[in-house]
Amino acid sequence: MPAIFEAHFWDLSNPEFWVGVGLLLFFGIVWWKARAMIAGMLDAKATTIQTDLDEAARLRAEAEAMLADIRAQRTEAERHAAEMLSAAEADAVRLAAEAKIKLEEQIARRAALAERKIASAEAEAAADVKAVAADLAAQAAEQILATRLASATTDPQVDAAIATMAARLQ
Repeated sequence: MPAIFEAHFWDLSNPEFWVGVGLLLFFGIVWWKARAMIAGMLDAKATTIQTDLDEAARLRAEAEAMLADIRAQRTEAERHAAEMLSAAEADAVRLAAEAKIKLEEQIARRAALAERKIASAEAEAAADVKAVAADLAAQAAEQILATRLASATTDPQVDAAIATMAARLQ
């Protein structure tokens, strides 16, 4: 049985009683001081945790804002890319149409130039043919005249024409 249940333990002259009282006072004071210190440490830890939680919430909100901004930028970039693609397609169609028109104009110009060259060549050929025909006619006339002159010494018509000319010149 423990000594606490015996009557002489509670006697004020008993040193074990005073050791127990001192021990209880010591533990009471330690508890009183430790409780304040432990509460201060717990409060500091709670404050640190709350600060960390606030910082995490702030970082999360900041990250969500950045994510929303990035999504908006991506949407804007996709829209801009679609606009650029449609503009490029429109430009390609427009350039193809312009190229077709320019090609048709160039073909028409070249056809007209070819027709002019053909007409010029035809005119030149006709002129050459006329010149050759005139030369041939002159040669034929010369041969005919040479044959007539050879057969007749004088032609009365030529003599009359020369006489008229001589009279006119004087």
